[in-house]
Amino acid sequence: MTAPRQPDLDAEREVDLARWRRALVALWWIPVAGLVLGAVVGVLYSFRGGTNYKATALISLGQPTSPGGALVNGFGSNPRAVSLIVTSASTQEQAANRADMRPAALRGHVSVAQVGSVTGAGAARSTPLISLTVSGTRPSTTAAAANALARIVVQQTTAPYVGVKLRTFGLTLTNVNIQIASVKKRLNVIVLAEKAARNLDPLQQLLIISQEDNAETRLGNLIAQQETLQQQQAFAKEVESAKVVTSATAVKASAHSRNSSLLVGALIGLLLGAIVAIVADSRVARPSS
Repeated sequence: MTAPRQPDLDAEREVDLARWRRALVALWWIPVAGLVLGAVVGVLYSFRGGTNYKATALISLGQPTSPGGALVNGFGSNPRAVSLIVTSASTQEQAANRADMRPAALRGHVSVAQVGSVTGAGAARSTPLISLTVSGTRPSTTAAAANALARIVVQQTTAPYVGVKLRTFGLTLTNVNIQIASVKKRLNVIVLAEKAARNLDPLQQLLIISQEDNAETRLGNLIAQQETLQQQQAFAKEVESAKVVTSATAVKASAHSRNSSLLVGALIGLLLGAIVAIVADSRVARPSS
């Protein structure tokens, strides 16, 4: 008893490919029509979503230092903190209220990214820069929401700690300014007394001159302290504290890429046209077999 012959799959596959090739050549206008129709549908689809807007704010998280000058690494200077803050429901609700929009309009439409990540030896001392982007359908509310979220990030990161330092520097500087004014007033009195003491004996003149020297030395020390405090204030405000570097402005962004929609639509139309041509050819050829 002879074994049953196995069907020649390769031969059948070659026959099918030849038939498909013949169908595509004979009915070439169907795939071409599908390509054109798909391209038209793709372009029309690109207009379907309307216009979206994006608004991006640039935030510096700051790099706070301890009173001894050492870097303070904590939640406020961690770039991941920004993502946790802006994606929380309470923060988005607060920002939405400030921007006069619904909180649901922000869900899934807020993204953050670190700008210019530093690696190597300088990474430990680099100040994290964060781009915060909000997308929406209205330019005014989109920009307002991005700026509101940026301000909330500043308020909840390094700004509170540095704010205490700034208030301390401010109080000390006010006290130093009062002392400088008092010493200047005292020095003016001593200068007048020195002019009036020309007829006094040398010992009394020497005493007045000594008082003038002490007042000038005291004034110089106070001015040096004043300059140091002003530099510390500027450093804390511009470097240590979180701040919004660039406010967000809404820019137009197409909801769908027109070129991509055209190419995808044309490809889908071409494939569908090829399938229709093959099916149509097989139905026409079947009765004649």
